[in-house]
Amino acid sequence: MNRMRTTATVLATAGLLTAAQLGLAGGAFAATRAPQSAGCPIDLVYPSRFYINSHGWVTNGGLYFGIKNVSTTKAFKNASLTITDMKNIRFGSAKATGGKVTHKTSTTVTVSTGTLNKKASLGVTVQTHLLNTRAYQVKFTLRGSGWTCAVNQGTWGN
Repeated sequence: MNRMRTTATVLATAGLLTAAQLGLAGGAFAATRAPQSAGCPIDLVYPSRFYINSHGWVTNGGLYFGIKNVSTTKAFKNASLTITDMKNIRFGSAKATGGKVTHKTSTTVTVSTGTLNKKASLGVTVQTHLLNTRAYQVKFTLRGSGWTCAVNQGTWGN
């Protein structure tokens, strides 16, 4: 009977630890974006809230990063978005939406498409491991033709 109580106590303590970690990493996070050129028809999409497990992995399949064409009249050619680790993040497997993953390492993921149609999105859900839940950051690089957007799209993180 004492063994069961000890196990229950250990599990309860682990649950509290996980809840504390979730509280630390579960807040809203805003991206610091580089100034865009006037008339850039692309919006970045990034998480505002996420949760991590007790091992530092983001739950629910990982983080989603993407771009959205907000133009109602233009499609753009050869669009790609690269997410690069700047501080304390490692990437696992990646799954693209609206295109395909063209490059993936533990610190860089690139998703691209031949044509980004009007009102279309291009993004990637990537399994993410935070090496430090209080200090992490990724940078966005956007490439394509037919728009007036800066290549450097700023950073996201804490």
